[in-house]
Amino acid sequence: MLLPGGGLGMNSMMDDMNLIQQAQRHHLVVRELGEEIDLEIGPGDDDPAFANTPLIGGPPREPSAEDHDESKNMVMVSQLPSDDQDMSKGQPVKRKKKVVKRWREEWADTYKWAYVDVKEGTARIFCSVCREYGRKHRRNPYGNEGSRNMQMSALEEHNNSLLHKEALRLQMASKDKIIADKPIYVKALMSKTAGSIVEAALKRDPHEVEFIQSLQEVVHALERVIAKNSHYVSIMERLLEPERMIVFRVPWVDDRGETNVNRGFRVQFNQALGPCRGGFRFHPSMTLSITKFLGFEQTLKNALSPYKIGGAAGGSDFDPKGKSDNEVMRFCQSFMNEMFRYLGIDKDLPSEEMGVGTREMGYLFGQYRRLAGHFQGSFTGPRIFWSGSSLRTEATGYGLVFFAQLLLADLNKDFKGLRCVVSGSGKIALHVLEKLIAYGALPITVSDSKGYLVDEEGFDYMKISFLREIKAQNRSLRDYSKTYARSKYYDEAKPWTERCDVAFPCATQNEIDQSDAISLVNSGCRILVEGSNMPCTPDAVDILRKANVLIAPAVAAGAGGVVAGEFELNHECNSVNWSPEDFESKLQEAMKQTYQRSLKAAADFGYQKESPEALVHGAIISAFLTLAQAMTDQGCV
Repeated sequence: MLLPGGGLGMNSMMDDMNLIQQAQRHHLVVRELGEEIDLEIGPGDDDPAFANTPLIGGPPREPSAEDHDESKNMVMVSQLPSDDQDMSKGQPVKRKKKVVKRWREEWADTYKWAYVDVKEGTARIFCSVCREYGRKHRRNPYGNEGSRNMQMSALEEHNNSLLHKEALRLQMASKDKIIADKPIYVKALMSKTAGSIVEAALKRDPHEVEFIQSLQEVVHALERVIAKNSHYVSIMERLLEPERMIVFRVPWVDDRGETNVNRGFRVQFNQALGPCRGGFRFHPSMTLSITKFLGFEQTLKNALSPYKIGGAAGGSDFDPKGKSDNEVMRFCQSFMNEMFRYLGIDKDLPSEEMGVGTREMGYLFGQYRRLAGHFQGSFTGPRIFWSGSSLRTEATGYGLVFFAQLLLADLNKDFKGLRCVVSGSGKIALHVLEKLIAYGALPITVSDSKGYLVDEEGFDYMKISFLREIKAQNRSLRDYSKTYARSKYYDEAKPWTERCDVAFPCATQNEIDQSDAISLVNSGCRILVEGSNMPCTPDAVDILRKANVLIAPAVAAGAGGVVAGEFELNHECNSVNWSPEDFESKLQEAMKQTYQRSLKAAADFGYQKESPEALVHGAIISAFLTLAQAMTDQGCV
């Protein structure tokens, strides 16, 4: 038995334990307490050499008296031969194949890295990180009945297993924004020409994980386009390099008089079709890689929309949560002191994104007006008294539902009675709930950064109003359950295990990983409508496509915000108060055009309408061809 030796080893082990706990799902899939569990202690199907592999973490120690007492309680199926006989003959040691114990509630509390599920009719213990079981993922069958040393040793053996180490390595690589040695997810599926585009981007920006992931998806969708016309290779290489990247510091003073500094970003990705449009995001996770990925996605989204405009994205790693109005104002003014020189109605107009709402946009515009010296072309986004009524607030969420309705209509179905799971609880998610209710669907979930809320009775307009009140007061969604007792809030969890017909991920990028995709498929999901940009990891996309889950991509389904932003900038819109009915009618027509354009491009390049790849590839193809034509006409610029 090996134990961590010294403080360094223990710290390393505790770091691993914390990491595993963070990766744990919201529940342990315990069928019944007391059910017999196959602990797979024998060699099984695993590498037989593993038993002889030394564990990492510290030197062996002499067994304690406590350990001797525990070893006496072990029920052995067969006795081992003597040491002399075993060593001389070199015969393999006979070991028991399995130990069957009863799953106890204490074990669930002690081993946060494990959960129970049924595999081939047998309940087994799985690793919460690797989703694997067996010899390399065993747990101490004596649980917390044994000594603390015995428990730690079992966890150490698990942490040092080869499969588990690989899972930790990939997880840490993602956290540290480190590209793995072979990061090209779709390279094996690509032509050599298409693969060379991704390889060139990797050499130039090897640490920009989100941007690399986004461009891989796009290049994969464009394989057939590139194969037909090699001219598009040089166009694609130019398109992947932003026209302008602005990175700057944002110093500001908090209410205690202390000076703080954040980093600001703006990437004006492509202006071949017109002035840039794109959001500002204020979130602690904001990096240049995320800004580039958002700008790239926005460029394609704008090119696909009826209004041909350029794409951009920006923001800061500033977190507006918990900040006073004065702190947010001082930050926004400092941010705009640098940003204003790059903005203008004929250059770049920002809109709201995650962490940026009416308050932030008001402060940003006020400082921009003061510095620029004019009121020309105010920012798109939620309007307050100084600029008339808002159209864009509802547009993205409503547009997602309109787009999904078009998809359902082609399947001879509608939303009536369908169970829908929604992630996020911001403007987009709550307006998705509103329109789903209007169409007769049953939306049952929302989520925040701490977990998710499920209401099996479904949300209604009164409940949505209560959710808005909770969010406006920066309270937890958990407070909803105090008023509606039949609802339940799950900590550190995602809503994708809930039974559903349609899913609307509206939170952030990569919120659906491989295990979440499997949960969605097992939960009955048949349509996924992307409310956030790139909500699925590459592995998750693979799972969904193999299961024939139809995906409505954010490039197409999220175009509602683009359309409404252009409505707002239109003179007629600013001078006439549109009724909600008129606005929704025009938004529906724009979403219909986007849907039809995506399907036509897919059909032109041989993708069947029923294929789960049709809408995704068709939307990207249509947007790219529009951009490529403009870039070709304008020469090498």
